[in-house]
Amino acid sequence: MIATGTDVKPLECLLFMRDVKSRNYFGQMKGRGTRTLGYDDLKKVTPSATSAKTHYVIVDAIGVTKSLKTASQPLITKPSVPLKDLAMGVMMGATDEDTVSSLAGRLSRLNKQLNDKDLERIKEKSGGLELTDIVGNLLAAIDPDNIEKKAREIDKTPADQEPQPETRVKAQSDLVSNAENVFTGELIELLDSIRRDKEQTIVPDVIDTVIRAEWDGDAEENAKAMVQDFEAYLEENRDEIEALTIFYKTPHRRQTVTYAMIKEVMDKIREDKPKLAPLRVWRAYAHLDDYQGENPVSELTALIALSAGPAALIRPCPDTVKRYGKISRTGS
Repeated sequence: MIATGTDVKPLECLLFMRDVKSRNYFGQMKGRGTRTLGYDDLKKVTPSATSAKTHYVIVDAIGVTKSLKTASQPLITKPSVPLKDLAMGVMMGATDEDTVSSLAGRLSRLNKQLNDKDLERIKEKSGGLELTDIVGNLLAAIDPDNIEKKAREIDKTPADQEPQPETRVKAQSDLVSNAENVFTGELIELLDSIRRDKEQTIVPDVIDTVIRAEWDGDAEENAKAMVQDFEAYLEENRDEIEALTIFYKTPHRRQTVTYAMIKEVMDKIREDKPKLAPLRVWRAYAHLDDYQGENPVSELTALIALSAGPAALIRPCPDTVKRYGKISRTGS
């Protein structure tokens, strides 16, 4: 296909071997032949030329000049609908073009922000599909060419006739249904959590100035609430995450905790409870115990140790915190 980005001035013949449904795309393709060229330059590539380029020829081998064309529109036609709602709608059976194209557009935009780890997590939850494959399947399901091909298969439409509108609707519904099978509650939750992590609200030409940094409102109550939330979260997940199981149930094995295990806890907290950032929780503990010393090497490891075992007071550099703080530096 020759469309945008192609500038071949001597082009005098366009040969169409397949149909094109997009009116704008078809116009761009025809525009490749409209480039003008002087006699001397045209003579170099077409020795039989007797004048400057005055026209070009379209050879229509498929009926592209007579087929129905559709107007192009933005991919994301529902910009105000959250990504999670779009994905849930498709999973629950929505097959309309606006919802499917908007979801594909949002996922495509998200894909550009992902790192290798994010892509691997998505691939694991999707049953082995890359996010680009998911986007491609969604777009293919609403592609006019694919819909027409499917519609012809459904009602055995002769080559010289157009499929009925209701057959096209059914064809699109069948194609979208196949593409949406990948979406599950777990995959959608993962996509939305990654989206929240990557999303950033930018106000141009406005530079913020920090006036002060402190606990908001009642510092004592806020610190207690954060500590309680953190300890409750660890308690809820003590049987699901290996590092927590070791700290809570087999404390004699604490030195076997590896960096990979601690990182698993960190990733889980970041996904489920982003407000419970380890450094913030450590400062809450420090505020409650009036501790003014340095932070440990690994706030998260020290916090797990504090929550899982008896700890009356946070001290400047107790041996236990030193030891637990260095666990994250051991082998993975």
